[in-house]
Amino acid sequence: MKIASANSFILRCFLVSLFLSLPFLLLLHLFSQPQPRHPPPSSTSITTITTAAGLKIRPGYTSYDAYIQHQLNKTLNPKLRKVWTTRDWNRKIPVFARFFQELKDKHLLHNASKALCIGARVGQEVEALRRVGVTDSIGIDLVPFPPLVVKGDFHNQPFDNDTFDFEFSNVFDHALYPHKFVAEIERTLKPNGICVLHVALSRRADKYSANDLFSVQPLVELFKNSRLLQVRNVDGFGLDTEVVFRKKIKQ
Repeated sequence: MKIASANSFILRCFLVSLFLSLPFLLLLHLFSQPQPRHPPPSSTSITTITTAAGLKIRPGYTSYDAYIQHQLNKTLNPKLRKVWTTRDWNRKIPVFARFFQELKDKHLLHNASKALCIGARVGQEVEALRRVGVTDSIGIDLVPFPPLVVKGDFHNQPFDNDTFDFEFSNVFDHALYPHKFVAEIERTLKPNGICVLHVALSRRADKYSANDLFSVQPLVELFKNSRLLQVRNVDGFGLDTEVVFRKKIKQ
């Protein structure tokens, strides 16, 4: 009888001690679990980001500096720059001028428009705008080409809000951060201003492209403060689609 009583007492003591130790054991279990590792931003890959269905960032860039350097490898290539200022200069300016004249005919561009060409390299688009009468025109690129092109990163344009009436670009595919590319256009474009993009939908762009666009819909989603005006097929030196937006007027 005494043995049974002793065993019962020991069992009760064990159960009480177990109950009292449960919170400690639970905490010990939680803190002993392996914690997820978060690499520092500088080493985080930025190459697998997909911004929307139909728009994919290309792999290969480990940092923004690496992306910029890759773009500069093309922009600073002396052979390419010679081609851009000689053979391509005479070949492309008349084509750009025709595109811009058609936009003037549709009253989307005017002689009095203050115009910006984004990713203009040596300024062929700027020269074309000036030839059709839009004299207040300038371009931006990572490497300046005075007097037609000033230095600027299209992810962070060096201009004030509501500066331009018209912005044109055929380098959307070079944007590593498409949402920033578009946000900067909408920031620097005046209310009711026009943005025209030439993009490739039916074929993949060159090796310096940072994204691939598969439909117009991602652009519509990115231009949050603008209205889609028109989409048409063009033959723009490897780019097949012209997309036109008008920035909304704030209510």
